[in-house]
Amino acid sequence: MSITKTTHEARLIANSMRHDIITMVSKAKSGHPGGSLSCTDILATLFFTGVMSYDENDPSSPERDLLIISKGHAAPALYAAFHQLGWVRDDELGTLRQLGTRLQGHPDRNALPGVEVCSGSLGQGLSIAAGAALGFLADAPEGVRPRHVFCVCGDGEMQEGSNWEALMFAPNHGLSNLTMFLDLNNLQIDGDVRKVNSLGDVDAKLAAFGWHVIHTDGHDIERLHAAVEDALAFSAAPTAIVCDTVKGKGVSFMENEAGWHGKAPNEEETALALADLDAERVQIEKEA
Repeated sequence: MSITKTTHEARLIANSMRHDIITMVSKAKSGHPGGSLSCTDILATLFFTGVMSYDENDPSSPERDLLIISKGHAAPALYAAFHQLGWVRDDELGTLRQLGTRLQGHPDRNALPGVEVCSGSLGQGLSIAAGAALGFLADAPEGVRPRHVFCVCGDGEMQEGSNWEALMFAPNHGLSNLTMFLDLNNLQIDGDVRKVNSLGDVDAKLAAFGWHVIHTDGHDIERLHAAVEDALAFSAAPTAIVCDTVKGKGVSFMENEAGWHGKAPNEEETALALADLDAERVQIEKEA
């Protein structure tokens, strides 16, 4: 069974995940903190509010829903979620990006149970997710809920043409068991997505392709939870949850700074980042 926490508890878990992200990337002296921090609340919602089906004691359970992190450079966020589940040990957090570690710089399904797809070559995850969803629909007995597929994509990644083939394919095949999250933080390694190659009115484009579109705050776990429940109940088309997010969320000097796409904090910056997150945790606890 999956884990169901209250919104308040899930927010505290998300804070712990961000703490792990900074710790891992700092120790590795390389990695991608910005986009990992921007999708943390999405992953916390999926893993810890009861909307995604999985077995916390068996990451390879044959009945599980699938989660595909197409923006594979956000691997630290996935590993942080796994750490909260006990799928990654405490002593492994310091091994990110080391030779032979289970915590590769991009997710490796051959190294770490729970990782569904070796991702990070951008633009591939959504096509894999659509194929899996189609297979699950075909395999599901009549009257039985098919396994659901969740896919987290980056906004810069949407500049890859293969995504748009998948976006066309999924509604055409009625893949209502597919939900895409678009992490719309508006920054990529080259700068502002809107200046590099704008997505334009992405909600309208997704709707024109036949997707059920929900636009929400990607850092509000209560609203994210409601959006996923809406997606799970919608049976006429796949759902795209477009999430307004902040790159580097939770760390004041990383927020909305493209330079933190793929740079590790030094020792002093790490201390400042963890202090920011500790202060946030105190605030969350006060709001209980």
